[in-house]
Amino acid sequence: MDKTLQDRYVLIENVNMEFVTKKGVFQALKDINLNIKEGEFISIIGHSGCGKSTVLNLIAGLLEPTSGHLFCAGREIAKPGPERAVVFQNHSLLPWLTCFENVFLAVERVFGDKESKMQLSARTKAALELVGLSHAIDKRPNEISGGMKQRVGIARALAMEPKVLLLDEPFGALDALTRAGLQDELMKIMAKSGCTAIMVTHDVDEAVLLSDRIVMMTNGPSATIGEVLPVDLARPRRRLELAEDPHYNHLRSEVLKFLYERHAKKAA
Repeated sequence: MDKTLQDRYVLIENVNMEFVTKKGVFQALKDINLNIKEGEFISIIGHSGCGKSTVLNLIAGLLEPTSGHLFCAGREIAKPGPERAVVFQNHSLLPWLTCFENVFLAVERVFGDKESKMQLSARTKAALELVGLSHAIDKRPNEISGGMKQRVGIARALAMEPKVLLLDEPFGALDALTRAGLQDELMKIMAKSGCTAIMVTHDVDEAVLLSDRIVMMTNGPSATIGEVLPVDLARPRRRLELAEDPHYNHLRSEVLKFLYERHAKKAA
């Protein structure tokens, strides 16, 4: 692939997003510009109502911008597609299907016209193995924990071999220990898959731990990108070691400082 395209794998150009409400036109996003490299892990962070999920939905093709353009791998984003897989905070598993069947459903939809049932089954098993759930393939959602459900959701997304994985606060509903464990698993999974990832989060520690860059949004309405912070920490990253790393704590402080100053301005 051309290096310029690799450096601009996901491209957001001059994007504005407005919604028509009963009270009139609400401008959610203003002048959003961002280049994301192939294989990069980007976190989008900001206060509630700053348009983080709106940016993610635009990249997913679930929303069309009021103005501006979005591209993935050189092609304009006009609608949802299997090259951009989404993992939501709510795992959205079908309760009457097993873990295997929930993942197989997505695999069949993407590859069903090109591959045999045996190949589709192999893809499904490989995805569940990647997230450490080979032992639970025959269990239904009500028979597994919340953390395992989220791993099934991630397996389902990765099984489609997306070019971009979009994560909308995927661990937000989980307890702290389960969340920490899944963050560690996600780092391993992303290292294996080499997938480009864009994650919306409220969690500063999560953003610094997982990201190559953190996109910090200003408060809405008319929210925009306030700063982009490079996270130049070596990989693989180990949570306990980073807790005492001065540079990790500096990066964490930079994000907190941005969020605190923006929040203070809004309050004023």
